[in-house]
Amino acid sequence: MTTFALYARCVKDNSCDYVKTLSTRLVKEGIQLIIHKTYFDFLKKEYQFNLDIPTFASHQELKAYKPDYLISLGGDGTMLETLDYIRDTGVPVLGINTGRLGFLAGVYKEEYTNAIDKLIHKRYTIDTRSLLCLKSPAHAFEVNYALNECTLIKKDSSSMLSIDVHANDIFLNSYWADGLIIATPTGSTAYSLSCGGPILEPSSKNFILTPIAPHNLNVRPIVINDEIELKMKIKGRDKQNLISLDSKQATLANEEEIVLKKADFCFNLINLEGQNFFNTLRNKLMWGLDKRN
Repeated sequence: MTTFALYARCVKDNSCDYVKTLSTRLVKEGIQLIIHKTYFDFLKKEYQFNLDIPTFASHQELKAYKPDYLISLGGDGTMLETLDYIRDTGVPVLGINTGRLGFLAGVYKEEYTNAIDKLIHKRYTIDTRSLLCLKSPAHAFEVNYALNECTLIKKDSSSMLSIDVHANDIFLNSYWADGLIIATPTGSTAYSLSCGGPILEPSSKNFILTPIAPHNLNVRPIVINDEIELKMKIKGRDKQNLISLDSKQATLANEEEIVLKKADFCFNLINLEGQNFFNTLRNKLMWGLDKRN
C-alpha cells in the first residue's frame, strides 16, 4: 500500500483543514496517511480533531511504515526539520508553504489540493540535494547532517573569532570574523546569501565558505568542490563558541577540531510538474520586475 507521511509544526497556520483535505483525498485512492505525533496531538487539543490516523514520533517509527512520500507543511524551516526523520531512507519530500518566503517549500497553500493530485498521479521529478556531514565533534548532535549549512559563530557579542581552515589538509585561510558559514547549493539562498555569498544551482557539486562580517574586506566567499574535506579550529577570547547544523545548535570548546565533509546520501526534494529552481528563484527574488513608474 502506498503511504504518505505528514510533518508540520504546531502553529495556527497549519490548521486541521489541511489534514482533513489530505485524508479525504487519500482515502478515495486507498492510500495510507501517517502523521507526526506532536502535530497530531496539537490538532486534537486545539481543533478537537478526531480522525483516526496512525502517528510517528521518531526516525525509527517513520522508517517502519516505509512511506513513499513525506509532505512538509510549513516553511523552509519545517522542511529542514524533516531531515531528522528522513535521514538516509531516501523518502522524497514535498514542501507546502503555509508561511512566508521559501525556496524549499515551493508549493503555495492555494495550490494545495492540486499539488496532492499531482503527487498521487506521479506528476513530478526528484531533485537530489547534497548534504553536509559533521564528522567531528561527533558528540555535538544526535543527527549530524545539514541540508542548508553548518555555521561557526561566536557565543557572545564580544570580540571576533579567528577560524583556521584547512581544505584536504592544505591550509586555506585564517578567517578573522564574527563567524563562518559552510553552505550547500541548497543553503546558498539562505544565511550565506544574506552575508554576501553567491547563489548556486542545486545540482552544482560545490560548497560555499562565506565569512560573517570579516575583519579584512579582501576576504570574500569562496566556492569549493564538495569532495573536499574541511578541517577547522576556532580561536577566540571566550572558552566556548557555537556550531549549528541548519536550525540545530550546540556549544563548541575553543580550539576543538571541526571536520566537515559531504554526506554519503542525499535529500530527495519533490518538484511537481511545472516547478523548477529557476522559476522559484525568479519569483521569490522578484527578478525581472520593473518597479519604475
